[in-house]
Amino acid sequence: MSFTSSTRLLYKFEATFHHMVRYYSSRRAILYVPGDDIRKLNKALSLDADCIVMDCEDGVATNRKEEARVTIRQWLDEGRASNSMSEWSVRVNSVESDLCKEDLQTVLGGANKPPTLLLPKVESKEHIQWHMGGCQKINLIMYIESARAVVNLPDICRTAEQLSSTAPLKPAALVFGSDDLCASLGVTRSDNGTEILYARQKLVLVAKAFHLQAIDMVHIHFKACASVLCFDNIPDLDGLQRQCEAGARMGYTGKQVIHPVQIPIVQQAFMPTAATVEWAEGLIAAFQEHQKLGKGAFVYKRSMIDMPLLRQAENIIKASSDPDNAGMCRPIVTKQGHHKAGKFWVLLPGCCSHDKATLTLVARKMQGAASDPSIQTLPGYELKESW
Repeated sequence: MSFTSSTRLLYKFEATFHHMVRYYSSRRAILYVPGDDIRKLNKALSLDADCIVMDCEDGVATNRKEEARVTIRQWLDEGRASNSMSEWSVRVNSVESDLCKEDLQTVLGGANKPPTLLLPKVESKEHIQWHMGGCQKINLIMYIESARAVVNLPDICRTAEQLSSTAPLKPAALVFGSDDLCASLGVTRSDNGTEILYARQKLVLVAKAFHLQAIDMVHIHFKACASVLCFDNIPDLDGLQRQCEAGARMGYTGKQVIHPVQIPIVQQAFMPTAATVEWAEGLIAAFQEHQKLGKGAFVYKRSMIDMPLLRQAENIIKASSDPDNAGMCRPIVTKQGHHKAGKFWVLLPGCCSHDKATLTLVARKMQGAASDPSIQTLPGYELKESW
């Protein structure tokens, strides 16, 4: 495929967005839904994943690609997800597949645009240049799925960063495509993933260097089968939990999800615990006090504190309290449904699991909520004061 400036015309449509575009939105759980499957799209409206991906790529059969494009276009034009608190984005086909141009023409040709495009199999800076240069603001999530992509990763991110200063497509995240990478390497993926550990760690390192979110690999093991995008099988939740914890320790900010049952575990795993938030709050308070006294480095909880640790603490606080970043603790409501009220998000009971530490943190954050004018009680919704 040639990478010419004519492809820029694909982005030049006058239209409005069905969501306000945010450069850095919460993307702890990214759920893939086949773009040609209305039943699953409707079901996804009731799910609590941070990001819902309407898929034109791997989740759609070759002879159903046009159906997926048209369905997604109609879904966006009708504003079907306009009341959803999830980010509804679109994964197009790769540049090399020769299907990407048709995807963009259809998906971006309607009245409403998705806030984010996900680009699979990005292998070089030329793939990024192919997409850049339009005139509308859309977030860009790039998939790293081959040996060539891993080798070229810094160059890919550098090109995206440089072009974003003049182009409307803003790089937001990198996604680790482990299974395509294994195929590229000619290896079989094991449970512990040692054969792809280097690539998995490199993606986090480069993502952080370019201020991008890092989205971890899919946990594909199902008890019944390992069918991707199968909503009717029971996933291995224990294995998922272990993989989430490992990814979070590495520095990943979210994870790909292929089954709705996986969402609660993933959302919870990539959110700071109450103990971590308490540590961060104490560190920041101690730092501010030492600054008033004119002191630099100091000891907090038997550790020497410097600026990198302070920034880490600030990131933890931001992640625990800002719904537009890495997630927040969300109070529970007593009626089915979910909505945003003032600075707080409310969601249906049972939509995600909450441990005691998290509920304690939520309770602390909700203290004084009754007198806070920024919190509006929605009809039919009532915030619980205790659990």
